[in-house]
Order: sequence, then C-alpha cells, then structure tokens
Amino acid sequence: MLVRPRLYTYRRCPFAIRSRLALYQAKIDYESIEISLKDKPSDFLALSPKGTVPVLVDNNGIVIEESLEIMFWALDKYDPDHWILNDNNFSQELINENDFNFKKNLDQYKYADRFPEHSKEYYRSQCEVFLNLLNEKLKSKNYLMAERISLADVAIFPFIRQFYLVDEEWFLNSKYQELKKWLQSLLESQMFKDVMKKN
Repeated sequence: MLVRPRLYTYRRCPFAIRSRLALYQAKIDYESIEISLKDKPSDFLALSPKGTVPVLVDNNGIVIEESLEIMFWALDKYDPDHWILNDNNFSQELINENDFNFKKNLDQYKYADRFPEHSKEYYRSQCEVFLNLLNEKLKSKNYLMAERISLADVAIFPFIRQFYLVDEEWFLNSKYQELKKWLQSLLESQMFKDVMKKN
C-alpha cells in the first residue's frame, strides 16, 4: 500500500503556504495535518524537535523540515509550468533576501509592541527596502523573474501578503503600484484559494 506524504502545516504561516502551493502545483496527493502552534502534538515534535511548520514526511518516511526544500522536493517530481528557471541562482538570491532580511523586518513591523526600541513606522520603512526592489523588478515584467510565474513569486508572495495584512489601508494607498497588482493577481488565483481552504 502506497503511503501518502504527510504535511504538518499551519494555515496562515507563509512558509507553510508556499509549501502547499508547490505541492498543489506538482499535483501531489498528501495528508494535511493542521498544527496548533500553542499545543503542538508529541508525534510532530518527535519528528521535528524545533517545532516549526511546515514539516513534510515523504513516502519513504524521510523528514523535510524547510519550506524551500519541500518546494524543490515537490517540483522535482512534477513542474508542469517550469517554476524552476534555468537562472535559478538569481531567483535564489531574491528568496534569500526575503527569508532572512525582509522576514526579520516584517516580524518587527507586525509585532512592533514586542520591539520597543523603534516605532512601527520605522520597522515598516525597513521593510520598504525590499518592497522597492520588488516593485522595480515588476515595472519591466508581470512577475519577478520572467513574464510568467516562477518559484520566486510563489516563495515570496505569502510574505508580501502578510506585510499587506498588517495595515491594509496603508499598503493599498502606498506607491507600490506594480507590487499591488502582482499581489492581487496571486491572491485571486485559484491555486491560492484552494490551498487556503480549511480542512
């Protein structure tokens, strides 16, 4: 009997969202296990003591604990729209900037009361360095790396969504016209609606 992969996930976590998007794109049938971040089950912690989602257990019982690795695992199996580009090094640089610098600034912006060293506006201005970079990229094409969606778009999009949700009015009134159009198109995509459905 074929064992389905298991994905331990949290619906709103941007790292988990991008993993689910890649699994969806690769048409992989998997068991989705929603984790309560306040009450993590012991079997989950036994698999991944660091206790963060997503975590994938593949058909062979191998545990994959990083969202990007889950994305590559899925797309290596089936990548019908060629999300993984030939110039993937440039894509990886942009994703790294998102995952490390932007994510840190985003957390400080989102939870500004936990970081009283600076104001919420200051942390937002730090985030804007990355927003400017993305907006400039989108002035010459519809997506970040090409005229079609690719890995970088899918890997970064959930974090821009999270930034947008911190202060929707501010973002909608911001100068980032291209970024807003890009975000809206991904928010309205069927794949995003499908992966955000509650189990």
